Amino acid sequence: MPNVSTRRVVITGMGAISALGVGAEALWQGLREGRSGIGPLRHQDAARVRVKVAAQVPESFDPAAGIDERTLTQLDRTSEFALHAADEAIQQSGLDFSKEVGARTAVIVGTGVGGETTQDEQSRRLYAENATRVHPLSIVRVMTNASASQISIKYGLRGPTFAVASACASANHAIIQAAQMIRYGLADTAITGGTEACISYVVLRGWEAMRVLADDTCRPFSINRRGLVLGEGAGIFVLESLEHAQARGATILAELAGGGMTADATDIVMPSADGAASAMTHALNEAGLAPEDVDYINAHGTGTQANDATETKAIRLAFGAHADRLAVSSTKSMHGHALGASGALELVAVVNAMRYGIVPPTANLDQADPACDLDYVPNVARDMPVRAALSNSFAFGGLNAVLALKRAP
Repeated sequence: MPNVSTRRVVITGMGAISALGVGAEALWQGLREGRSGIGPLRHQDAARVRVKVAAQVPESFDPAAGIDERTLTQLDRTSEFALHAADEAIQQSGLDFSKEVGARTAVIVGTGVGGETTQDEQSRRLYAENATRVHPLSIVRVMTNASASQISIKYGLRGPTFAVASACASANHAIIQAAQMIRYGLADTAITGGTEACISYVVLRGWEAMRVLADDTCRPFSINRRGLVLGEGAGIFVLESLEHAQARGATILAELAGGGMTADATDIVMPSADGAASAMTHALNEAGLAPEDVDYINAHGTGTQANDATETKAIRLAFGAHADRLAVSSTKSMHGHALGASGALELVAVVNAMRYGIVPPTANLDQADPACDLDYVPNVARDMPVRAALSNSFAFGGLNAVLALKRAP
């Protein structure tokens, strides 16, 4: 085994389900076209909530495709998304988990809310319909680790397996943890990412009460932005050590060169520019990147007044004069804010930006905000080489997780 401190980590497979369609390719095509997946809210209680828009997985999604009936009865919607995205990622990677590979594969999946659809349905039965029992599989559907465990079981993966929950930074935290497992020799391969199915009556009401939901669409960094739009979906990736991928002749999509994780330790909801900037700097340092090496940042970019201005300030703190030469975009303007899955959906965008030399735009950027004065790639994708990139995720609780990526070696 090589010196674990020098192990490099690469991405060899990715899968996704999002408001832009089923599959990582559908997500990428929508993003490069600047097409929005935001639409009228589809929910049985839509008439009872003020919010009327969401970024939901298309109704054509078939949760039963490729999943046996017995397993399907155990799944909340969030696990359905995760399993389908994992299938796509593993198929693209070409990994065979027989023999020792499965024993050396970790499964780490982030989710901010977990099995909320099941929680909502069973609460309705108890409190609205006066039922005396809930579904006997409610616990295995609701538990936060369900998605990671179901992936482990389906593929016989016996390495470290657990869930990460850090609100909107969950996917990035999970991906960093998985990369560290490989970097430090605890695994050779990992299945990781994030999943979320948060369009429930209780969650909608909760976000409404915070008064940060947009009433029409998501406009990150625009002066007329009015808040975020809730989304759902999953993004799952196959990570490997570079030598493991090269030994089997795998196609390498990108190098996951570093990650930065910090806590603001200031306020439960108000973001800190210092905390976010520190996470970006840590990611650069671990990746061995100078600020001038980075061409693109996929921003957290929620479309709220506080987040977008604070993130702009944080990028300037971390990058100095080079901030004015960066391309920065928020793809939440198209796939919505999928909470714990957002970082995973955004990683699909970053990997493909480097592969194809196309930076996805910030959609709906109608009018620049003086407090948001970077190059946000407004409305139209841009052809440009991307040597290295960051992907930002900043969460309630003051939790920051940033991925640093390089083009495939």
